Amino acid sequence: MIKSITVENFTVIGEKSTLKFAKGIDVVIGENGVGKSHMLKLAYALVAVSHEASREKPNKEMFQKMVARKLMALFRPDALGRLVHRAQGTKKCHIAIRFHSKSHDFDFEFSTRSKTDVSIGKMPERFLDASSIFIPTREMLSIYPGFTALYRNREIEFDESYFDLARALDAKPLRGPRLTRLKPLLERFETLMGGQIHVENGHFYLEMPGRGKMEIQLVAEGIRKIAMLAYLLINGTVYDKSMLFWDEPESNLNPRLIKEVAEALMILAKNEIQVFIATHSLFLLRELEILSMSEEYREVPQRYFALGWDEKEGVATLQQGDDSDSIEPIVSLDESLRQSDRYMSM
Repeated sequence: MIKSITVENFTVIGEKSTLKFAKGIDVVIGENGVGKSHMLKLAYALVAVSHEASREKPNKEMFQKMVARKLMALFRPDALGRLVHRAQGTKKCHIAIRFHSKSHDFDFEFSTRSKTDVSIGKMPERFLDASSIFIPTREMLSIYPGFTALYRNREIEFDESYFDLARALDAKPLRGPRLTRLKPLLERFETLMGGQIHVENGHFYLEMPGRGKMEIQLVAEGIRKIAMLAYLLINGTVYDKSMLFWDEPESNLNPRLIKEVAEALMILAKNEIQVFIATHSLFLLRELEILSMSEEYREVPQRYFALGWDEKEGVATLQQGDDSDSIEPIVSLDESLRQSDRYMSM
């Protein structure tokens, strides 16, 4: 699991900042354009490349190329140096990731002049065995059929997080003791989505009691998102000690479905899966807090990060704490309160 990430001069982050994470749920909050998705995607890039390296056992030179390639594939800049915080002159971006197991730690840097290369400072002693997955804003199950082949053979405007997710969905279901161990967790998900998820001839279906087999395209988007998590559990992508990154899970969902997604996240975190989300939804934020006060989820560790914007300096600002009260101002909360004031004054 990730313990912290230190960044300096990365996209909108200028000054050196260290994000210290909880083992349960980590929530990055902020309005559009302040870098919350960048932070989430960066964290995913680092753990994903370490997991990829666990299969290839690269030396330092090879690992440098792997890190650079992953950043390029996920962020899709014209050159790697475009990810350095914009300012006059040549600048260097420094990034360091620390895990609860120190043997996995590594750090690197690159400059505004970098094309497709990074310089590793500290190499990890061991690479990550645990898997990770990034869920982008756009729902994936309905566009899944044929996506991996299309991505490999055509230049399409999707970053590699979609390809990684499609490949994860390609994996076959677990069998035997591992699947049996997951059964209580899967039953919770089946209750949330009202049925069981399965695949036939490369297409997903939701089997619903009393309603039969439903094509996934005909299922509400919030249920599709929960069904996707359920299938990633079934095939072992999301498992013990793994990491889940989800960008704006509330996107296109009504409040009832946001509540169900929030509980799905809590269920995962309670089962030792480190969850990272980026959001600007006050409703989702409050729902997570309400669940955290319940007896069932009280012991799930949480951490909150608020990204804002300093107009004068032209950089993102960062606050962090163990609850949302310690990360004021929250733009979504401020705007909601202002809206209430306007309504009451009419």
